[in-house]
Amino acid sequence: MNLKTTVAGVEFKNPIIAASGTFGFGREYNEFYDVGLLGGISSKGLTLEPRRGNPPVRIAETPSGMLNSVGLQNPGVEHFIEYELPFMRGLGTVVIANAAGSSESDYVRIVEILSGADVDMIELNISCPNVKAGGMAFGVAPEGVEHIVRAVRKACKKPLIVKLTPNVSNIADNARAAERAGADAISLINTVAGMAVDFKKRKPVLGVVGGGLSGACVKPIALRMVHECYKAVKIPIIGMGGIMCGEDAGEFMLCGAAAVQVGTANILDPFAALTIVNELTKLCERDNISDVRTLIGGLSLE
Repeated sequence: MNLKTTVAGVEFKNPIIAASGTFGFGREYNEFYDVGLLGGISSKGLTLEPRRGNPPVRIAETPSGMLNSVGLQNPGVEHFIEYELPFMRGLGTVVIANAAGSSESDYVRIVEILSGADVDMIELNISCPNVKAGGMAFGVAPEGVEHIVRAVRKACKKPLIVKLTPNVSNIADNARAAERAGADAISLINTVAGMAVDFKKRKPVLGVVGGGLSGACVKPIALRMVHECYKAVKIPIIGMGGIMCGEDAGEFMLCGAAAVQVGTANILDPFAALTIVNELTKLCERDNISDVRTLIGGLSLE
């Protein structure tokens, strides 16, 4: 059985990637199992300078999911390259650097720096607030997506994945904008905007009021959006959003994903990503699927 898949010319030993923000840089999870058995790891969201993140409370449990407002806490891109990347590189799996920023110049500069580092791919997080546009995320409107991706593309020497937010009117329009601007692949979905309220205290649960909803509850939204983007663009798609088991991963591939990212499941169970690799393998064996890539876009609409 062949579990290998390819995204933008980069080969993955299997389609399961640890999602950004849920896996750190792999160190802690590697104490539980050899994370080199995964197809890849997307790093914690990186910024030019270290960030302490948002004030607490930063995590809130919800039915079938969780809200987070961590606020991109990270050690900064230079620290990542010097101290974290050598460890990740030694794991023997695909290394994806997730890049974030609050201005166009931030994005361009961090991508320039990462392009000179030993990473395999760069994932552009365009769900960050654009400080010059009143806090509106870069990735909300197709025009904003195309503008920031085009600017970054000129500086990017690595395969470029653009991570799309679901908090938009038409995800396919944004996918097409990313493709026009030079993205090599897209990943979706990022978290869904939400909030939690403490009735007794009459206050928001999260320290900054709103947060990003993830987990099993967002899977139907994510599947629909991956399917819509698969019909809209020719570049590869990495699907994510509520993947909790091997069958979930297979469903995303049927909707058009060439690979998937596992996020919140890692927080519930540190072995989740590896379990999903094993479950997908058994699923393929059960259904006599000799090459996992035959699943990609295999959804029957008849």
